Amino acid sequence: MSEHGSNGLDEKLRKLIETVDIANLLTDPLVRSIEDLLTVSASQINSAEASVLIRDGDEGDLRFLAAIGSVAEQLLHVKVPAGKGIAGFVLSSGQPMAVSDVGDTETFYAEVDKTTGFSTQSILATPLTHNGEVIGVLEYINRIGDPPFEPFTPDEMDKAAMFADAVASLVNAYESAKLFRDLGQKVLQDDADIDVTEVRQWLDGLRDSAEHREMMDLAVMLREIAGRGDAERELCRDVLEAILKYSDAKAETSYLSF
Repeated sequence: MSEHGSNGLDEKLRKLIETVDIANLLTDPLVRSIEDLLTVSASQINSAEASVLIRDGDEGDLRFLAAIGSVAEQLLHVKVPAGKGIAGFVLSSGQPMAVSDVGDTETFYAEVDKTTGFSTQSILATPLTHNGEVIGVLEYINRIGDPPFEPFTPDEMDKAAMFADAVASLVNAYESAKLFRDLGQKVLQDDADIDVTEVRQWLDGLRDSAEHREMMDLAVMLREIAGRGDAERELCRDVLEAILKYSDAKAETSYLSF
């Protein structure tokens, strides 16, 4: 990268790549935790498939953040248009919904089944709410075993709402961590004349640097320690504050700030 092109830009790119990598370190375990909760809750509700949908953009579309079941991988590439489907209704209304036969309701969005080849017959959907705002939808599809399936019961809807509280907390944490990545992308949007090929080569070298690997190791250690309890989280907060104060004292840009 030329000396002129690297003035200020290399520091922006360093922040960008560190931001994206830290976001991945934070979000990946959260998604796995959501998948674990889906597995546990689906067994409690005697459901064969379960998924979590969250907002995708500002228009009200939904995308699958996590899923378990026979078409889980395919669902992660599917989007539900704003206002469509039972999930769209639950998102907009904030009310749970149980449908014993989707063929009897016009609300059902059949395009997801067409895309995945799955046959949805019954659905239990409940909103994911955090601080009074609906941030997603938790769905359970069909029963374990062969059709015809028994309808989902009021007791199972109560269980789904209980699990939804836990899932909503994880989804909110995921969305917060994802903001790191969004902010990182904005760094490059402000520099329209960047040579993308040159940037990619530079970033590859940055990821291989000892400094970057040490920073990633620190992020992983802090994440693991913080997950052990309140006292450990407080310790991690103190460590981060100490690092930031040290960076300010040295008049350098901290790799943990943006």
